[in-house]
Order: sequence, then C-alpha cells, then structure tokens
Amino acid sequence: MSSLYTRSKEFTRNRKSQSDSPPASPSPTAKTLRVRGSNPTSSDSYSDRASARARREAREARLASLTSRVEEDSNRDYKKLYESALTENQKLKTKLQEAQLELADIKSKLEKIAQQKQEKTSDRSSVLEMEKRERRALERKMSEMEEEMKVLTELKSDNQRLKDENGALIRVISKLSK
Repeated sequence: MSSLYTRSKEFTRNRKSQSDSPPASPSPTAKTLRVRGSNPTSSDSYSDRASARARREAREARLASLTSRVEEDSNRDYKKLYESALTENQKLKTKLQEAQLELADIKSKLEKIAQQKQEKTSDRSSVLEMEKRERRALERKMSEMEEEMKVLTELKSDNQRLKDENGALIRVISKLSK
C-alpha cells in the first residue's frame, strides 16, 4: 500500500517536472519507478515511451489550440474594441462639430445683440445729448424772457409814472392858463 502511494506521488511530481522542462532524458524519479516496479521488458518501455510521447504531443496540441483560440479571441476583442472606439470617436467628432457650429452661431448672435445695444446706447446718448441741448436752449430762452419780463414791468412802471407826471403837468398848466 505504501509503495503505491509513493509511486503515484512520485509520478505526479514527474509529470509536473516534465511539463515545466523540455522533454529530455527521463528524470531520476522516473528511472526509480521503473526499477521499483516489476521488471519492465524492452517492448513495455518502448510502448510507455510512445504513449508518453503521444500524450505529450496531444497536450502540446491542446495547448497550442488553446493559445490560438485565446489569441483569436483577444484579437477579436481588440478588433471589436477598436471598432467600438472608432465609432464612438466618430460620434464624438460629429457632436463636437455640431457644438462648435452652435457656439459660432451663438457668438454671432451675441455680437449682433452687443452691436445693437451699442447702437441703441449711442442713439440714446445722442438723443440724450440732443435733449440736453434743447433743454439748455429752452432754459436760456426762459431766462431771457424772464429778464425781458422784468424790463417790461420796469418800463410799465416807468410809463405809468410818466403818465402820472404828465397828467400832473397838464393840470398845472391848465391852472396857470386860467
């Protein structure tokens, strides 16, 4: 029992070491297995070698097919990723162009509004200046008219005084002439 356990344990170690290293001459543990077991004949050892070689070749073929599948899958995945990234980039480029066009449109509208505002402001300022000039002219005219009114009132009072004096002189002359 214990000899079978040790053989299977050593055999698995032997298989692991064969997969890790390139096939060469049998390892020392494999040689001891043959020695410990029944005395193998030359045809048994040849068939063992042939079956081991066939198993190794089958394993290598499986590994090669797995790696080729993995490479194909990864190539497909990369191709899919590239294509999806390319389509996304195209979509983003079109969105960017649309956004740039919209931005240019908004800028032109903003410039037009600013220009209109400036024109309105300049129009307003010119209108305000004209109104100020008119107001100043009216104020001047009003002050001139007020001055004339003062002069007129003075003249009226002088005229009234002269009328009164004239009337008094006429009375005096009429008394003297009587």
